[in-house]
Amino acid sequence: MDDPYALHRQRRGLFSSDAAAYESGRPPYPERVYALLEQVCGLGPGTEVVEIGPGTGLATARLLDHGASVTAVELSAEFSDRLRAKFAGRPLRVVVGAFEDVALEPASFDLAVAATSFHWVPADVGLRRCADILRPGGWLALWWNHFGDPDRPDPFRTALTPIFERLAPSLVETFPGAAFQAASGAGAHPWALDTAARAGDIEASGGFGPVRRETIAWTGRHTAPELRTLFASFSPCLALPPDQRAAVLDAIERLAADEFGGVVERPYLTVLYLASRRT
Repeated sequence: MDDPYALHRQRRGLFSSDAAAYESGRPPYPERVYALLEQVCGLGPGTEVVEIGPGTGLATARLLDHGASVTAVELSAEFSDRLRAKFAGRPLRVVVGAFEDVALEPASFDLAVAATSFHWVPADVGLRRCADILRPGGWLALWWNHFGDPDRPDPFRTALTPIFERLAPSLVETFPGAAFQAASGAGAHPWALDTAARAGDIEASGGFGPVRRETIAWTGRHTAPELRTLFASFSPCLALPPDQRAAVLDAIERLAADEFGGVVERPYLTVLYLASRRT
């Protein structure tokens, strides 16, 4: 029987191939995310947090700043080494491996979080695992930055379409533009934005109470080099052959510099899902 998760298993290991791009290219999460973690989930001094797929620690830093003790479960050994060095002396423990496989003590955490990473975990297995390692009354918090907004224009993404068509046609469907979504419906419900399905996954796991959903609209601002590193951190670009990837990234940087004055504003969304572990 074919493994429907095979492509995910292959792609989720690509990020550390350009760790520098990942660390410098990804924008921070809106402050509203951490306010909700504090107000709803009780994030604060002494909170025991497990973070799934921390990457280079974009969210990890903020969790630690709130006084939490963090166990970071990271697939990449290179990212794990970066995390240990970056947060040396702070209450961070790094466990290397896939979240669905590593050994974690049952009922030992107050909060399980995943920041733009849980789509790399098989949902049914991952959610049951989260319920298992959370204490009764603990919280699950899953959120994603979505680099676009179907309800707002994105001239830069529209301008990318002919570049992708010419240099890497596979990226046209991977990064569907707003005009494409409106015309065809394709990509109109990207995985993170399909709130009914994501909440349904959590509820179907049987381990959590009602799901609270919130979508935060914001504007990303990037210089031309920052846009290059942002796209360099996306798995579809990382999966391209090196010469083809370099040509695409060169063209993205030139587009931002030549046609957008060197600074590009784009409409972004952050989608957050919160649910409490059943007692």
